[in-house]
Amino acid sequence: MIKRILKHSFSLLNTDHVRLGERWNYQNVISPYHRIYYIDEGKGELSDMEKTLQLEAGFLYIIPSFTLCNMVCKSYLSQYFVQFFEESSDGISLFANNHSIARVAATDNDVINFKRLVAINPGRGINRSDNPKIYEKDMFYQEYQELNNHQNMANFLETQGILLQLVSRFAIPELLNVKPVRFIPAKVLDTISFISVNLHTPITISLLAGRVNLHPDYFSRLFEQGTGIRPLAYLQEKRIERAQYLMVTSQDTYSEIAEMTGFESLSHFSRTFKKITGISPGVYKRRIYNDF
Repeated sequence: MIKRILKHSFSLLNTDHVRLGERWNYQNVISPYHRIYYIDEGKGELSDMEKTLQLEAGFLYIIPSFTLCNMVCKSYLSQYFVQFFEESSDGISLFANNHSIARVAATDNDVINFKRLVAINPGRGINRSDNPKIYEKDMFYQEYQELNNHQNMANFLETQGILLQLVSRFAIPELLNVKPVRFIPAKVLDTISFISVNLHTPITISLLAGRVNLHPDYFSRLFEQGTGIRPLAYLQEKRIERAQYLMVTSQDTYSEIAEMTGFESLSHFSRTFKKITGISPGVYKRRIYNDF
């Protein structure tokens, strides 16, 4: 019998209760973390590449990581929000198959959870600017991660529990990356960890298989059985995710990003980026920064 375990954990970035006005108007925002909003007053608007949702009191909204969206407030909007990174044992996000915004009607418990989350994480608002172009920098992410490391265990565990509850509100098949529960062999988990910290280095299937003393063909089948994806495809997806993160949070050139994510050339990086995301690095970069 396969024992079902929780593979996903979350790392708090920001949470607060804020009142927004007409200045909250940002286009082509794309972030390497998830956002959840609870609206308690006023109105606004969220849109992605497929649809537009009205921000209305009494609803929860989620923007999964790497979802290109627009955020608009025409007059007044009051909201609780939380921004957080996701980590998983197999490196695959809950929302890997669906980068789109969604909403559900809020419950009394959601409101209690948001108030409690803000209460046990004081000073975790966006204190510099509400413009993503300003606050979405790796140096700030590291600063907030350090706050998590110094959080007392009781508040850390409660924060994790609240984030899990809020994410569970969007646990619907059409949004989540729902797959049959799999047993992931220790050698595959070890490989996933190795890939995550060595994306900048040359990695081949032979290298990965040799590390865990398996034949390359058998290793590839074992990896796919455990994760649902072939190891080379997984490696390319992780490299492009890291590239997207760097494009959002740094001013590195395409050549520098290609090198930092293990691509042998800029052309190889560009081809792979377009294959996985559907657009070129240049178009992706313009969508991030245009109209801010």
